[in-house]
Amino acid sequence: MGKPRGRRDKRKEKLDENIEETPEPNIKEATPFFGLLDSTELEYFKQAESTLNINAFSSSEEREYFVAGVYEESKGKELKLVTNQICSKLMERLVLVATERQMKQLFSAFNGHFVQLCSQKYSSHVMETYLVRMAMYVEKQMTSEPEEPDADEEYVSMENMLLFLLAEIKPQLDHLVVHRYASHVLRVILLILGGKQLPSTVESNSVLRSKKSKIARKMIDIKDNEDYKRSYMTPSSFKDELADILRLVNEQHDTKSLRELAIDQIGSPVIQLLIQLEGIVDKDRTLWCKTFNVVSHEKDSKEEAFVEYLLSDAVGSHFLETVISTQRHKNVERLFELYMKDRVLKLAKRETTGAYVIRALLKKLKPADQKFLLDELVPHLNELIVNGFDFGQSIIDISQERGDYLKPEIVDKLIQFFRLGENSDIFESVLRLSTSTLGNTRDDWPTADERRRALFLEKLVAYDSKFLQECVDVLIAMDPDKLKAMCKHGVFSHVVEKSLNKDVDAISRKKLLNKLTETIAELACHATGSHIVDCLWGFTFGLNMYKDRVAKILFDNREMLKNSGYGRQVWKNWHMELYSRRYADWKRIIKDELVREQEPEEEKKHKPKSR
Repeated sequence: MGKPRGRRDKRKEKLDENIEETPEPNIKEATPFFGLLDSTELEYFKQAESTLNINAFSSSEEREYFVAGVYEESKGKELKLVTNQICSKLMERLVLVATERQMKQLFSAFNGHFVQLCSQKYSSHVMETYLVRMAMYVEKQMTSEPEEPDADEEYVSMENMLLFLLAEIKPQLDHLVVHRYASHVLRVILLILGGKQLPSTVESNSVLRSKKSKIARKMIDIKDNEDYKRSYMTPSSFKDELADILRLVNEQHDTKSLRELAIDQIGSPVIQLLIQLEGIVDKDRTLWCKTFNVVSHEKDSKEEAFVEYLLSDAVGSHFLETVISTQRHKNVERLFELYMKDRVLKLAKRETTGAYVIRALLKKLKPADQKFLLDELVPHLNELIVNGFDFGQSIIDISQERGDYLKPEIVDKLIQFFRLGENSDIFESVLRLSTSTLGNTRDDWPTADERRRALFLEKLVAYDSKFLQECVDVLIAMDPDKLKAMCKHGVFSHVVEKSLNKDVDAISRKKLLNKLTETIAELACHATGSHIVDCLWGFTFGLNMYKDRVAKILFDNREMLKNSGYGRQVWKNWHMELYSRRYADWKRIIKDELVREQEPEEEKKHKPKSR
């Protein structure tokens, strides 16, 4: 037997004493079964799903008529449909366009089965969509008259329907928090009750769906409607329900079990959200106080082990990063002072865990602590951005917020990291053009890494003129075909736009304009290239001869521009109608811009000196 590794074993034992692995929740995972559709019904609903997906309706009225027919056909079969893999997609599409009456039809079918539907793989997605649509109608009924019910119908508000749903699921709350499907539905409910924005279900950073679910939703082409990416007005009863859910969670969990949930892959996002929302209805923030020992200003061994686990665990670090972003300063400062301040750099080097927490602290802490963090991190900036630029962006942002604190040191470190100097290529160093999709004839989409790198270079250009001049110099020296490809690239073109800054010296601007002249007409008719031509208006500020030259190129190619939607927009932005009809008025626009630019300086000159 090999020699045991003492320090690692002791550390693990210490953590195990305080943080136990979350046991598998004892939940009945039996899939709810509501019967099967016969082959004729299944074929009809499959065809209906395909028809709605293609959306080949001649008018909105035709679409509404078709949807009403499908709803009528689905009566009595709703539970079978939402738990079926293919038909659940149809039900999601139907819910996205449901009227108040159709929402009530679904509620009547779902009532008494909400817990089961939230816990099933396919119906849980339908429930999420149904809840978002319900939130929209709750607000609508608060601000306008609801639909008139039929003579034989009793009026029930959408608010009451949601309260009925909550009454059914709250007794099972403890199980739903750690259920792989129901926990997602519960998060939607919490966002609605808290009046928070309901994120997109397909965007990569959305909190509504899992990564697999977002990819699947894109593949089946179910797009969010206008109900998403916004918050809704809520009645006072929703705040009462949120308070009641928080009360139940507090009653069901002690400090030990809350800490276990915080590092549970399924339960952690729910607890994060509850801690974020509790300030709305609980000024004492009971859940936070139970999770962390806020009373003591001294280190606590159990809390220290818990925080250390959070800082070294992927799930735990995401939990800590999220909750401190919305927490009171004094609570965040306490954790920072006790458990993180003396090892900031060490934590920042934990790329997949602690680094995220340190970046969150950079944004959250008070100015004095932010400067302390910059003092600790900036000397080692190059080590922190080897595998990604996120830390670099955060440091630049906080430096700017604090009046360009340590800016010379940051700029020097970045110049050293990217080896900038004579014969250097900032685009190759930052964007890695040689291995990118630039000039790719297969029309590949720009990659996520290319987007991140381009955004970082844009930030550098805006941060210091040295990076701006580096970009301009490389563009001037660039091969014409490569420069044209840069201007047409969906991501890299934004870097070119940022480089077309009138603050660049006149000689460099003239050189770059000479390089771009040959491709101006072609770029003006291109989706991304047209934005480059738009930017040339400002880039030629004070260079009237060059502005005239660009305008003449556009005028000489007016037929090509007017036959292109992008070209027409460039024609408008360059005031080319004035150029072609009333040249003197066009020149006056340029003169007025020069006067406006000089006015502040003139005013400064004529102001009397203060004593």
